[in-house]
Amino acid sequence: MIDFRPVLSIVGLVLCLLAAAMAVPTLVDLAAGEPEWQAFLTAGGITLVVGLGLVLGARGHTGALSVRQIYLATGLAWLVPCLFAALPFALAPLGLSTADAVFEATSGITTTGSTVIAGLDRLPSGLLLWRALLQWLGGIGVIVMAITVLPLLNVGGMQMFRIEVVAAHERASPRAARVGSTIVTVYIGLTLVLGLALWGAGMGGFDAMVHAMSTIATGGFSTRDTSLGAFDSAMVELIVGIGMVVGGMQFALFFHLAQGNWRRLAYDQQLRWYLGLMALGGAAVTLWLMGERGLDPLSAVRFGFFTVASVMTGTGLVTMDFSDWSGLSAAVLFFLTFVGGCAGSTAAGIKVFRFQFLFADALMQVRQLLRPHAVMFPTFNRKAIPKDVLGSVMGFIFVYALAFAVLAMALALMGLDFVTALSGAASAIANVGPGLGEVIGPGSTYAALPDAAKWLLAAAMVFGRLEMFALLVLFVPAFWKQ
Repeated sequence: MIDFRPVLSIVGLVLCLLAAAMAVPTLVDLAAGEPEWQAFLTAGGITLVVGLGLVLGARGHTGALSVRQIYLATGLAWLVPCLFAALPFALAPLGLSTADAVFEATSGITTTGSTVIAGLDRLPSGLLLWRALLQWLGGIGVIVMAITVLPLLNVGGMQMFRIEVVAAHERASPRAARVGSTIVTVYIGLTLVLGLALWGAGMGGFDAMVHAMSTIATGGFSTRDTSLGAFDSAMVELIVGIGMVVGGMQFALFFHLAQGNWRRLAYDQQLRWYLGLMALGGAAVTLWLMGERGLDPLSAVRFGFFTVASVMTGTGLVTMDFSDWSGLSAAVLFFLTFVGGCAGSTAAGIKVFRFQFLFADALMQVRQLLRPHAVMFPTFNRKAIPKDVLGSVMGFIFVYALAFAVLAMALALMGLDFVTALSGAASAIANVGPGLGEVIGPGSTYAALPDAAKWLLAAAMVFGRLEMFALLVLFVPAFWKQ
């Protein structure tokens, strides 16, 4: 039998952290005289009591976790906080149903950015800040999970990065905690730099802070219904665009940079592919905007590259409504939705490195046809890619495609039209945020969807954020056997 006590202790610690975070919007609303502070105080108290109960109940039973316990802790440490993070939305006088509250909270924690709330311009500061805090904390959780948990569990080829990070760690520091502390420090520092830059570009202090957290976490929650387009500032869009690109980079690079290994930026293949795909996509959409929409070159570059960066990194911030885009632009955005960012970033999606692995393997197969007796092997960052890693990547992409197809068909069975079902499934499982079409496009919310669809999409957000296998393994009967 699995010993649940260490797992529950971890979940309790996460809930305690969540309760502490609720104190921030409580104070903000209390200072502003907004009645929502009572909802945050009540929700924080409930969350803290449950969290402390789990921690104290497991006292004396913590220690090294088995692989099964790690899988279980990973799943519960994301699922349970989504439910408790929904309490402020449910208790506040917003009129949200249980499905709406859980959907909004899950969207924040998984840094998806989909919303069911309209009238953001009139929303109390505490609720706006809570949405930003959820995705900011979720962004830290994503990075920590990608660096420590997924490589250990061999999820979708992530074991390649366990070899890489451990090797770098052994050369640079005798303490594993230094890797994590460096990355968290960089994450906080980048948030502060972005906030100050946005404030200097003309944003109000509160708006700058919320959008800085939303940008670095590639979350997408804004303080305005029209998202970043409400500010109509090329400088603001440039700063946020740079922030989104940085958020989609592998944060392990910052550890190498902190150790003085600047050469890493020059030869990291994943980073080159990531920036190259984004540049190609931006150029294609820019040309389409000039040819089909008649935009001048500067405006086309401004809106084209920002939209591509936002969709590819899964941020979802919007400066121009692209719900009615078609042809080349729609195809580019749909493809980049699934590509996502780099491994170990806050961005979601399949991740760039997996496409690199498959491309390297396909290229090797072609060369093998010309020289059938030669010994060849695909490489990544000058290292051979083991066959078990390639098999893991292929299995991951198959399950990803299957999950997308099943989710899209399930949404269609609930009465959603083809575009809404297809883009909604892609948006949820890739943690992007806005979909396509009039129902869930950038200018709309997910409020019009039936509650069953919201529950399904919320589950898909967690499923995609945990890279599927970390959650899927819990449904295998053998997992629960001795």
